[in-house]
This record gives sequence, structure tokens and C-alpha cells, in this order.
Amino acid sequence: MSKPVVVAVVVTYNRRELLETTLEGIAAGTQVPDAVVIVDNASTDATAEFLRNYVGPLVTDVVTLNANVGGAGGFVVGMERALLDHAADYVWIMDDDTEPQPAALGEALDVSEAYTRETGEAPAFIASRVVWTDGRDHPMNRMRPRIGASAEARSTAARLGATQIRSASFVSVLVRAEEIRKHGLPIADYFIWNDDLEFTARISRHGTALSTNASVANHHTKVFGDAGADPGPRFYYEVRNKLWVYTRSNALAPWEKVLFTGASVRNWTKTIAASPNRKVLVSGLLKGLRDSFRPPRSNTRVLAGIYALREVREAAK
Repeated sequence: MSKPVVVAVVVTYNRRELLETTLEGIAAGTQVPDAVVIVDNASTDATAEFLRNYVGPLVTDVVTLNANVGGAGGFVVGMERALLDHAADYVWIMDDDTEPQPAALGEALDVSEAYTRETGEAPAFIASRVVWTDGRDHPMNRMRPRIGASAEARSTAARLGATQIRSASFVSVLVRAEEIRKHGLPIADYFIWNDDLEFTARISRHGTALSTNASVANHHTKVFGDAGADPGPRFYYEVRNKLWVYTRSNALAPWEKVLFTGASVRNWTKTIAASPNRKVLVSGLLKGLRDSFRPPRSNTRVLAGIYALREVREAAK
């Protein structure tokens, strides 16, 4: 078999120093992607200058947008570019605060290909173990275990050092390009938060998704915590987007929607109760509830005047 083409997609916005760390991490890998698509979300710091002057071992393709369309929009642009301009077989996705460790890509590829050889079924994606700067598992990137996975499926994954999961964050996740072509791109209107939940749950609903501890990435967030760690005004996106997943997407089965909705309501209640900025969070909650009644706009509409999408099938709304 020919060597698969792997294209990394990195979305960045006003974090030049973190972006540099991300690229250094990719370049230091035991296996390096064939190209790196970097989507600059109209940064206003020194990011554009850094990218113009970048000289390194990576083959880079920089896409500079004229407006910030959030991580969600950036990944739509980058993933489309990886498929159409670079003929990717795998797309390796990460934010600009991700630092993949040396074996991250190689181990993910090994697990994907070993699982395919053993079962005849190619996994939709392989997610890395995500740790904070001190090596602890990062609570923001907890994997959702696959409830109801058969004993045989769990055993097969375990033999390969992997675990059956249901969804993953866009912090070092290796996705088969065919799954993007089959199920569509992420949804740009999510802007930030839960676009990764919706996308990875959608492509794994009727397929296999795995995580492996042998593939590791550091997530350089400011604090050690999950989305409930004082989200401030961004709580609006947490509420609206989760409700979009539960009511507007086919990513989850009906019973999963009931289960996850209950968990979200419980977590939102705890987040508001523990916050010193309760008024801000309550305002975000109410606005998110209100706006969730409007369905997400199409990717073409969100990116109109910013980026012209081509023939990659969009996500079903």
C-alpha cells in the first residue's frame, strides 16, 4: 500500500507565540505531515508577519481570512483546503494552543492502520490523549466513552492500546478524509465550542472512533479546567451550541440526546452557582436558549465574502 497523505490543519487567532510552539511540536514529530494548512482568523497581533517570514522544515499553506469566523469556521476552511488542494487521506486537526508530542501523529496512524488490518473497518478518527502543561489529563478534553460498545469491540481496541470513544475535541485528532467527504464538514456557525463535539459525534455515530494514550498532545490553556471554569460571555456559545447539537444535528441518537441534555443542564447549573459572574452567565444562558431556536446557517452563508467554499459536501443541518 502507498504511504497515506497526511495534512495537518491548524487554526490560529492572535496567539503568535502559541502558534510557534504548535508548529515546532509538529516539526519535531517522529512522523511529520506532508503539509500543514494554517488558517489565520484575521489576527491583529504579529501572527501574519510570523507566518509571512516562517522558515522551517514544514510545508505550509497559509490561508489568511479577512474576518474572524471562530475556530469552527477556520476548521471548515482548513479541512476543505486539505482535501481539495492537498489530496489528504488523513486530516490532523488542532488549535493553536496544541503542542503535539513527538509520537503523536505516528502513534495515531499506527493505531488507525492496525485496527483496519485487524477488523477490516477503518476508524473514523483517532484522538490523542490530551494533557495540560503539567502532564495531568486535561478536563476540557475528556473523551466520551462509547456506551454500548460490544465486548469484542472493546477487546479489539484494547489489544491495540486504544479505547472506544464517542467524540473528541479538536486538539490532535486524526480524521480519515473519506469520513469528511461522506458526512460533511464541521458547522461554521458554531463559531467556538462544541463544533468538535457535533462533528466527531456525527462521523462516529455509525462507525468506530478510538483514542490512544500512546499519542499525546499538550493543551496550553490558561487554566486547568473544563468549559465550566468561569467561561464568562463565552457561556452563550456553550449553551446555544450544545442545544443545537441536541435539537438540530443527527450526531447523536435520540437516547444520547436525552442523556447528554440532562448532563448539560446539571453542569450549567453548577457552573452558574460557582461563578462570581452569575449575571453574565445567566445572561448568556438566556440568550443561548433564545438563539438555539434558530437553526445554524449554512457554511456557505457564514463564509460569504470571507472564503468561497467548493465541492466538499457540507454538513447536514
